[in-house]
Amino acid sequence: MIDRAVRRRRQALFLFFFLPGIAMSSWVTRTPDVRDQLGVSTGEMGMILFGLSVGSMAGILCSGRLVSRFGTRPVIALGTGLIIASMAVIGAGSSVPSAPMVAVGLCLFGAGMGGGEVAVNVDGADVERLTDTTVLPTLHGCFSLGTVVGGLAGMAATATGFPVTWHLAAVAAVSAGILGYALRAVPAGVGTSDAPRASGTTQHTGPSVWKDHRLLLIGGVVLAMALAEGAANDWLPLLMVDGHGLDAALGSLVFVGFAAAMTLGRFSGTFFLNRFGRAAVVRASAVSGAIGLMLVIFSDSTAVAAAAVTLWGLGAALGFPVALSAAGDSGPDRTARVSLVATIGYVAFLVGPPALGFLGDHYGLRSAMTVVLVFVVAAIGIAPAVGARPSSTARNDTARDTHTFTPDAKSSTTHQIPVDSTEPPARQ
Repeated sequence: MIDRAVRRRRQALFLFFFLPGIAMSSWVTRTPDVRDQLGVSTGEMGMILFGLSVGSMAGILCSGRLVSRFGTRPVIALGTGLIIASMAVIGAGSSVPSAPMVAVGLCLFGAGMGGGEVAVNVDGADVERLTDTTVLPTLHGCFSLGTVVGGLAGMAATATGFPVTWHLAAVAAVSAGILGYALRAVPAGVGTSDAPRASGTTQHTGPSVWKDHRLLLIGGVVLAMALAEGAANDWLPLLMVDGHGLDAALGSLVFVGFAAAMTLGRFSGTFFLNRFGRAAVVRASAVSGAIGLMLVIFSDSTAVAAAAVTLWGLGAALGFPVALSAAGDSGPDRTARVSLVATIGYVAFLVGPPALGFLGDHYGLRSAMTVVLVFVVAAIGIAPAVGARPSSTARNDTARDTHTFTPDAKSSTTHQIPVDSTEPPARQ
């Protein structure tokens, strides 16, 4: 039977994933309104979104060291605090209006997401060790569920003309309440590691993993699927408004449909992975994403394009996390392998928003999404790279590496778990 304190801790972790999902979709659903209030072009909006990418990368790069030194509890508090502050800064920036202020707010948001979510995943892995139950897939499903709830609230706020500033201020207030309630259930000291690294344990692995052709193919899958997910998170409401003539409220509703499809895909992913295997699931995901993107880009029927977003969402749900799991199983030195592939994926999040904004400014957002489509189609061909497991010798070598986990597409990296932890199951 699960101890009461552990059960409260698990519920708190669900809240810490649910919260950034609400915050993310609250921002996304109001991007058309923010764009109009700032009076910027699509290309300039892409540069503003670049702040989110920079913040996410900074959070990812710092989070592992912070957790190792201070534990998960203070890092979760810091990450959530940055998310709360970002909502206030973005809201104030749209009210002034000030594009640099909105960009700074997005940078804070990305840093909070990247750093805090890593800590939550480390804590979730520890709960799995204590309870011998699967927790991490449900955590990431809670994020997607949060995007649905936040998206519905954002759609209602857009439809009623509720000011962006007060909407995001309300999100910040709710988030602060969740932080105060849930943080008490998270114990101190989880994730810290006082043991020094063995000399030369990481320095020699870089060149070898870069020469692993299968690992680079897995990186290609991650790049494509990260771009598919990130493009929707950054541009979908504006794509439906500018590219298909919907009003802002209906554009937000379409994003809610995408988020709901992502949620369904992540909560049901374990069943399909156990039945069909990783390669088949990733290939089917890429096919679904490609069909959805083609219909959104090339169909002149608004209804067809809006419905096709669900295929896009289902396609983007599993490719990124499953490919990261495959990278960890691809050979010895799991940390170096997953770090490499995660970095490749984050190139999509870092470069994607401004690149698509630049193309959208010159050719329209529908045409710009053709770039995403090309990458997703390429992922169909290289999907088998995520399926084959290494030989038993390689697996044994991998098992001796420090245990790691891989968080999802919004904040992908690795983090070392103390050696007495059990290996968490592959995330969906």
